[in-house]
Amino acid sequence: MRRLLAAALLIGPLLAPAALFAGAETPPADGRVFPAIEGGEIALSGPTLVVNTASMCGYTYQYAGLQELQDAYAAKGLTVLAAPSDDFNQEYGSNAEVKEFCAVNYGLTLPMTEIIHVRGEKAHPFYRWLKAAHGVEPSWNFNKALIDGEGRLVGFWGSGTKPMSADITGAVEKVLAGG
Repeated sequence: MRRLLAAALLIGPLLAPAALFAGAETPPADGRVFPAIEGGEIALSGPTLVVNTASMCGYTYQYAGLQELQDAYAAKGLTVLAAPSDDFNQEYGSNAEVKEFCAVNYGLTLPMTEIIHVRGEKAHPFYRWLKAAHGVEPSWNFNKALIDGEGRLVGFWGSGTKPMSADITGAVEKVLAGG
């Protein structure tokens, strides 16, 4: 009995944060702020497509589509946020390497986070919220989560859905139109 109680006391704090997100319509405050790759912070405000990315993945070519989506809809209020992650062992070892790779190979100007975790107990609070409140988490690189201006999840797409697909652009246009 004592061992069970001790285990519960040790494991409980690890489980509690996820339980707090369950049923939450919007991310918690710490889930709306990301560390920026160039330093400082990126605060989610307005409609945002958050994408877990990696520089050495078969889907890395989607960076071009993410930039195209940002260019097409930024003036209307959309932000496309790239969130590099090494959770699938396909990212460079430093933020500087990621930033240089993306600038040189894709000319990225869209905002990027530092390398973060998107799965498991070390996941950024935004991704823990996605899993706890909506039952979704990245199964690979280049999964896409669209949130509206209030921070509510509108859609979640896997790696195979391209950024400029009709599914994503249709959802983006609906969100930007206020629907």
